[in-house]
Amino acid sequence: MHIDLLDPGPFSRNEFWPVFAWLRANAPVYRHAEPDGPGFWVLSRYRDIVQVYGDSDTFSSRHGMRLGSDPAAVASVAQQMLIVSDPPEHTNVKRALSKAFGPAQLPKLEQMVAEVVGDLVAEAVDRAEFDFIELAKQLPNRVVCAMMGIPRGDWSWIGDLTTEAFDSPDEAVRSHAHSEIFLYFIELLRQRRADPGDDLISQIAFDVPVQESGTERMLTDEEIVFNCNGILSGANETTRYSAAGAVNMFARLPDQWALLRRTGPAGIDSAVEEILRWTTPGVHALRTATRDTEIAGVAVAAGDQVTLWNVSANRDEELFDRPEQFRVDRRPNRHIAFGHGRHLCLGARLARLELSALLGELLAHLDGFELTGPALFNASNFTWGVRSLPVRLLRAPAVTGA
Repeated sequence: MHIDLLDPGPFSRNEFWPVFAWLRANAPVYRHAEPDGPGFWVLSRYRDIVQVYGDSDTFSSRHGMRLGSDPAAVASVAQQMLIVSDPPEHTNVKRALSKAFGPAQLPKLEQMVAEVVGDLVAEAVDRAEFDFIELAKQLPNRVVCAMMGIPRGDWSWIGDLTTEAFDSPDEAVRSHAHSEIFLYFIELLRQRRADPGDDLISQIAFDVPVQESGTERMLTDEEIVFNCNGILSGANETTRYSAAGAVNMFARLPDQWALLRRTGPAGIDSAVEEILRWTTPGVHALRTATRDTEIAGVAVAAGDQVTLWNVSANRDEELFDRPEQFRVDRRPNRHIAFGHGRHLCLGARLARLELSALLGELLAHLDGFELTGPALFNASNFTWGVRSLPVRLLRAPAVTGA
């Protein structure tokens, strides 16, 4: 088995799955070579990945959380941006930011998501034939931009910039995009400091103190700006790729759409979880060993980079019955599409809400989907999924009353 997880080709062709099946069976803790570096460990089994996610003392996030990161860029935001922080800083900042996505905000979020989804599906049904990624991109972008109070005219630009920041294979392009987002949020935060509103940024700046060493403090401007970038990317990437991936599978497996239609709203929750497991937009995460340790009996040295391949864990035969099958009624479904442990994605609740609302609207209007061209995938080993999906929507017949 040829193994090169740094090669974007298999990801662009959706042909990387056999590599992980081989790794799980033959080398679940695998030492991967690196052309210009020391190499890194690859974990492919669910149990090993969950173990590492759960041990933040031994496996640190502060030195970077993806392959190919710029160490200087990581160092500039470490212990301030959630995804590259360890406790106690991570715990304190996440506790504060979580309030913006907590139960108290749920009614407001539900209404916002319902309005966005309703508008998008109505527009799509009228068009009937289009590239579904257009809808999939706009759904999370409209929601998170509205949450943050970003001016409507900037929404499209922000969405494109977010894609560059996290999906581009070119480190220089990613760095430039992150810089542009940071500069944008610095100016937006300056405006909120002078004139607060009821948006997410105002709430974070004024209403969510951090508990630290027995005292309270407000988030710093740097923490707000860095984590707005993280919220923006997390909100956009997961829902976009999951939504497009779901429609791709429903077009290929019309029996699964028919099953969901028969089940109705009661089946949406399990369908959402299967969509997340199947698509797993967050392909891998990286940790750095803080001390000499072992993983499944394999010695790992302090300073070694360890990569956790969520896409492989979510197809692990040890945990999932017939994991190669897409089944909307799968239960139980303990996937780790949002990670696991302390670094469980902050926007997981919002992503589930968006996908649930989208499925509900599509079920109300459509008999099914037909592909009008090939599904194309992006060439990334970090955030991955369908980047183009030409599709025809098959409208459900109108129901006439007696």
